[in-house]
Amino acid sequence: MGDKTMPLEDFAATIESGMTIGIGGWGSRRKPMALVRALLRSDVRDLTVVSFGGPDVGLLCAAGKVRELVYGFVSLDSIALDPHFRAARERGTLETAEYDEGMVVTGLRAAAARLSFLPTRAGLGSDVLAMNPDLVTIASPYGGEEYLAMKALPLDVALIHVNRADAAGNAQYLGPDPYFDDLYAMAADRAYVSTERIVPPEDLLAAGPAQSLLISRIFVTGVIEAPRGAHFTSCEPDYGRDEAFQAHYASAAGDGDAWELFRKTYLDGGEQDYHRAVARFHADRQDRQDRQDRHDRQARQGRDGGDGGDGRAEGSR
Repeated sequence: MGDKTMPLEDFAATIESGMTIGIGGWGSRRKPMALVRALLRSDVRDLTVVSFGGPDVGLLCAAGKVRELVYGFVSLDSIALDPHFRAARERGTLETAEYDEGMVVTGLRAAAARLSFLPTRAGLGSDVLAMNPDLVTIASPYGGEEYLAMKALPLDVALIHVNRADAAGNAQYLGPDPYFDDLYAMAADRAYVSTERIVPPEDLLAAGPAQSLLISRIFVTGVIEAPRGAHFTSCEPDYGRDEAFQAHYASAAGDGDAWELFRKTYLDGGEQDYHRAVARFHADRQDRQDRQDRHDRQARQGRDGGDGGDGRAEGSR
């Protein structure tokens, strides 16, 4: 088995403007955020992005990297819509193809099988055909039932984050849901996997059952070790979503000056700079909370330790 490991710094140089990029994960869960941040630091533009979107889509939209978005939804889970995605849609600066989630899965399955389309019931009886006039329905040759002919969603590159991987590219998830990361890998010409930790092959089965080996090495081009590489999304069981930082991201997105400061603080530097800045954010937040707690305790002590005159009289009435 060949060694496919590569530094994060080398990954973005393999991506070209105009490519179609599939991004694994789901909403604000197990997104390959270290890979997305690397793209933000690159010169690539005019990307077509296929995603069950979260902050991956929002950040790429904010940076002006996305020409077209193919999506089932774009949500931060605990926050209904990513604010940068919302702003891009309201400005009309994105070409979009909004599909039912089942349609996106069917499109990825078609691309993985190297088919031009697959039939599906998903989307029938909805406005998806009116919103996407390039889609058509077909009649089954085995009885005439009508299906939507979901076109394939072939990818130039897939970006995926997992809990563990070996150097050859066998990739393992340890959380509650595989999402559709395997389909992204199979639908792509190249797949890059970031992982919390690169381990020897024999350690993969020590961490989880065989079915947790989600992606075979035959679909993987490069493996990047990126501890906390899904932050601020979740990567269960290694860590949950950083709700405080996600709220900070969403709040900053609503104000031009605040976003400029956010970008300079968290996104302009390298990956280690990002994690150091996040650590400072939490330290400062904890310091503010500690000061507030001390203030609240002192206020309670002041109320309880007053001269008692009016207070006792008020309490006796």
